[in-house]
Amino acid sequence: MNPAAITSGAHILVVDDDEDILRLLSIRLRARGFRVSTAASAEEALGRIAVDPPRAVVSDVRLPGRDGLALFDEIRGTWATLPVILLTAHGTIPDAVDATSRGVFGYLTKPFDSQLLLEKIDQALQLSAPSGAESSVDLLAAAGQSEEWLAGIIFRSSRMSELMAEARMVAASDASVLIRGESGSGKEVLARAIHRASPRAKGPFVAINCGAIPEQLLESELFGHVKGAFTGAGNTRGGLFQAADGGTLFLDEIGDMPLALQVKLLRVLQERAVRPVGATRTVPVDVRLLSATHRDLDAAMAAGQFREDLYYRLDVVSLTLPKLEERREDIPLLAAYFVQQVAARYGKPIHGFAPDALEALATAAWPGNVRQLYNVVEQSCALTATPLIPLALVARALRKPTLEALSYTEAKHRFERKYLVQLLKLTDGNVSDAARIADRNRTEFYRLLQKYDLTPGMFRNSGDPVPD
Repeated sequence: MNPAAITSGAHILVVDDDEDILRLLSIRLRARGFRVSTAASAEEALGRIAVDPPRAVVSDVRLPGRDGLALFDEIRGTWATLPVILLTAHGTIPDAVDATSRGVFGYLTKPFDSQLLLEKIDQALQLSAPSGAESSVDLLAAAGQSEEWLAGIIFRSSRMSELMAEARMVAASDASVLIRGESGSGKEVLARAIHRASPRAKGPFVAINCGAIPEQLLESELFGHVKGAFTGAGNTRGGLFQAADGGTLFLDEIGDMPLALQVKLLRVLQERAVRPVGATRTVPVDVRLLSATHRDLDAAMAAGQFREDLYYRLDVVSLTLPKLEERREDIPLLAAYFVQQVAARYGKPIHGFAPDALEALATAAWPGNVRQLYNVVEQSCALTATPLIPLALVARALRKPTLEALSYTEAKHRFERKYLVQLLKLTDGNVSDAARIADRNRTEFYRLLQKYDLTPGMFRNSGDPVPD
């Protein structure tokens, strides 16, 4: 994807109550080829977004009335895929860092470097490109970094960035890693990435789900067996530890492993050798062990269901994958990536999701995490007859409407602003007509407009004055 094509002429909203900073930022951004609009408050910014949605928002943290963090929360609740960049003084850095963890695209400390701001805006625009999105691998490659090990892992959130930095660091060692996370969050995908980034990358990667195989078969699967070891053992067969020799063995759902087998696994890790079922001799193996679980192993140990000595062997390093709802800013990227995969497999010319459909994805509950998102994307792609997947298909795939829980005051606040915006759009900014439709006198109507920092001129289609 060509970054210049993505960013050329893009609409940027700048929010700051300092006129000098607004003027300076507008000059610099327009010189770069952006279309710029400005607002002096959070309320005015929300009004402008409703009238003319930008591709990115650059906002000061300190604003009159509702501050930039409250503005960010409102934007995330209503326009979930719109990237926000915060400008902050030193005293508000902790707040900005907190906002970053909640999904703000980034923050810069005043006085900031103009080139750094432009680069940050370019990144935001590339990630929010309407015709698709670039993965984290694409962005790192564009920056001259070789990150093939990240193939298939799509993110821009700070939570995932920190996790992958830790994963890259631990990959260089041979330490055992325990990956925690809910079902569908991508534990095996992370394990494969660690293997690709490790010195064992040229060796085999072997995975097994310990909860999906009956206890009587799991031992043979892991350690192998000799001919005649049990009924049906017609030939000697090596196990997965031997198959993974020189590489990595991934034990998924390790918390479901039976206690008797936990003892034998511990012995293998201590002796670095396996004894096939029915054999009298051990076979040395050189394997790096990664394991994963969605269970609370501390509770399992307390209940006597998981051995403490094995736990400490497995949990040399612990990595925790966030739930999808904790990394919502990654959803548009993941959805675009999955659409590319599924559309290519189906041979259908699908370019992505309609804006309201993408917003539904970004705000939905995801109990099944990334796996559920993929299934929703696949079902939507299978049924769509248009290049942009509509909201109706997404709602059908989700199987239930997504509702946002708001307080009465906040719901009324949003309704009033949306109602005023629609009236002024309808009347092309004519306050007299809008007040008459609303059954309010002009004075009261003007007070409502002031409450939400809406000005009639924002809604006029031409430069000609509209009589009020």
